[in-house]
Amino acid sequence: MSKGVQMKKLCLKLAMMVLTLTVITGCKENASSKTSKVDKNAEVTIYLTRHGKTMLNTTDRSQGWIDAPLTPAGIEIAESLGKGLKAEKVTFDAVYSSDSGRAVETANIVLKNSGQEDLLKKLKTDKRLREVNFGTYEGMPNEEMWTVIAEKQGKTLETFQASMAKDSFVNTIKGFTDTLHELDKAKLEGLAQKNKVPAADVSWQAEDYQTVIACSKSVLDDIVKEAQKNGQKNILVTSHGITIAALVSSLDESHD
Repeated sequence: MSKGVQMKKLCLKLAMMVLTLTVITGCKENASSKTSKVDKNAEVTIYLTRHGKTMLNTTDRSQGWIDAPLTPAGIEIAESLGKGLKAEKVTFDAVYSSDSGRAVETANIVLKNSGQEDLLKKLKTDKRLREVNFGTYEGMPNEEMWTVIAEKQGKTLETFQASMAKDSFVNTIKGFTDTLHELDKAKLEGLAQKNKVPAADVSWQAEDYQTVIACSKSVLDDIVKEAQKNGQKNILVTSHGITIAALVSSLDESHD
């Protein structure tokens, strides 16, 4: 089996793991309150949904902060999700989305097909819900990016893939993002020296694991606090594969 086929299967496996997170995730938050009307212990249910398949997913390229529209297949699955929610009579009190176009497009399709189009005018976007930033590796063929990461860790692509299959999802994502963060830092410093400008002026640097977790946890806290303040129970959140998986995995770890 070729490296490309193996990598596509691995990425598909990770994507399917994320898609299972579109079911209910219940969160309780002891939010601080300025008014006695807020129920500090009110339970808020967050429906975390990954965006549909995009053109960059189809061409097997890395897609973090860069964006691409949904493919026909991506639109179809978002429509199916909306129809399924309608059939199960699941309704939302509020909707949040990453500010990336593919996530916003998914939220729109889901709401229209679940009979909740009126919520579109209240849709709130937040950049903290974005996918991981891959820095200068954005748009690179996935196999090429993963090969560079494997080499940085002193492994072949095959041994790197094997370790990913055996390791926990948190360790896999942490190792991937932290290694890419280091690689991108070196690239940016080299470009900065070449162009005689500060590294911060060259481009946004690839994010490390703690940055991703800090952003996603902070936005989730804010969403829950806002829901408790407004007496809202069900919240739809459209985001991205690695961001959702890392967030949910980290929340699970914190309760072990």
